[in-house]
Amino acid sequence: MAPDETSAKTAQEIAKDSQVPLDYLSKVLKSLVRAGIVKAQRGRGGGFCLASPAAAMTVLDVVNAVDPIRRIRSCPLKLQAHATRMCPLHRKLDHALSLVEDAFASSSIASLCEEQPPAPLCAAPLPNEDRYVAITTL
Repeated sequence: MAPDETSAKTAQEIAKDSQVPLDYLSKVLKSLVRAGIVKAQRGRGGGFCLASPAAAMTVLDVVNAVDPIRRIRSCPLKLQAHATRMCPLHRKLDHALSLVEDAFASSSIASLCEEQPPAPLCAAPLPNEDRYVAITTL
């Protein structure tokens, strides 16, 4: 679903183009439809298309629709000593999550589509593949 496309694509077409398993993609598409990021059209010529311009959507919008980033607001271990102030580790972890959120919020879907996508990881040759295979077989 490139940002300039107006025609709908079927889940099968999207799965093939993106090399994402259809079962998983179907679940993701349902979440995106519920969040209003993608529109589903039934019938002949139907499929899925973006609900608004890709330039107006951020990566964070998509992430929050599918699997939101869970910030650390209180001690995950429920330690009484950390009831008023999180420990340094959890503060650092939350800060890292904040940076990820900021990066996703400042990246539009259109900006991702402007770049030529790399080959899927499963299709890309490994650097020094012979040496990698040798190491893993020891």
